[in-house]
Amino acid sequence: MARLVMKFGGTSVANIERIRIVARHVKREVEAGHQVAVVVSAMSGKTNELVAWCREAAVLHDAREYDAIVASGEQVTSGLLAIVLQDMGIPARSWLGWQLPISTDDAHGAARILDVNGEEIINRFAQGEVAVIAGFQGIHLPTGRLTTLGRGGSDTSAVAVAAGIKADRCDIYTDVDGVYTTDPRIVPKARRLEKVAFEEMLEMASLGAKVLQVRSVELAMVHKVRTFVRSSFTDPDAPELKTAGDPPGTLICDEEEIVESEVVTGIAFARDEAQVSIRHVPDQPGIAANVFVPLAEANINVDMIVQNISAEGFTDITFTVPSTDFERAKAALAVVRDQIGFQSIEGATDVVKVSIIGIGMRSHAGVAARAFKALSERGINIRAISTSEIKISVLIDAAYTELAVRTLHSVYGLDA
Repeated sequence: MARLVMKFGGTSVANIERIRIVARHVKREVEAGHQVAVVVSAMSGKTNELVAWCREAAVLHDAREYDAIVASGEQVTSGLLAIVLQDMGIPARSWLGWQLPISTDDAHGAARILDVNGEEIINRFAQGEVAVIAGFQGIHLPTGRLTTLGRGGSDTSAVAVAAGIKADRCDIYTDVDGVYTTDPRIVPKARRLEKVAFEEMLEMASLGAKVLQVRSVELAMVHKVRTFVRSSFTDPDAPELKTAGDPPGTLICDEEEIVESEVVTGIAFARDEAQVSIRHVPDQPGIAANVFVPLAEANINVDMIVQNISAEGFTDITFTVPSTDFERAKAALAVVRDQIGFQSIEGATDVVKVSIIGIGMRSHAGVAARAFKALSERGINIRAISTSEIKISVLIDAAYTELAVRTLHSVYGLDA
């Protein structure tokens, strides 16, 4: 017998028919003798509708009331799934974030989880009851106000609940059957990975892979929650789902569980990047701080940074920001232009960041050289480069995205 958390996203609970299929997945695990908590998202499209209503009501609206409104989608789904499970003869009860409680800070609309009290859920397990928990939401205990965790927050809720109840694993059911070496829509030969280390998944999620939300992977890594990415569209009664051992899908786990790691695990890409270049900057101490402190104060995340070698006391600084922050970044720098002393600001939004990820890079030389050589042979110019212990990212023209991804996927043998 295991203690499981099962999470189902919006497409998995899009209507009553889909919710009945979800209930059959839950029933299978209950009949196998497992203790089960289920975390659900709002029905597909419902959160967007609720957000649109808030904006229609008032462009500048109270973030606390926004949370009260958008959290209602998950409340509906959790209640409906509990009803369907009860109709199947399975004891079930719906829970909202404040009822556990899932304690958060007061950053309404993007709250961070501080603690999950799983005591009552564990008590109900002893009575054979399934807990159906509304994802995406919590409570700021000092004020008693409902909070939401930001888009994709149900993944984070699920991992937090798994940590709170000390679950044996957390199954994230989604519209794909696992994590792939890259986007199969671009590279048909992309293959599903059996296991991915937490660090690799964190890089993939932050660099463009949409399978898991970044904060959920961070939580899983901190609390060492074994997490499976699985398909909710598989027949709940399929024989392979009833066998003992790990379920079909991709396991996100500690590096120690991966016996022999690949040099490169996957290729990710992010289209929502913008390049900013400030020209003819005085090359002297304090200038970098004068450039990046105003951006930090404007809450603009800076990623890749390249500074040219000084020539005649001046240099150029190039960096990337999210494309949604492109104009804000230029405006923030324009305010401090006299303080920095730069000549001009240039930028581009028609760029993409392509990243090579793999824990095997730590012990292999020449990984970057192979990438640069392969891209040059395809006539792809690199605008900027950033690296970490397990990642190499290059900024290129957006027009070459698919060619670059296919090239790198092949160069590292991921087609095999």
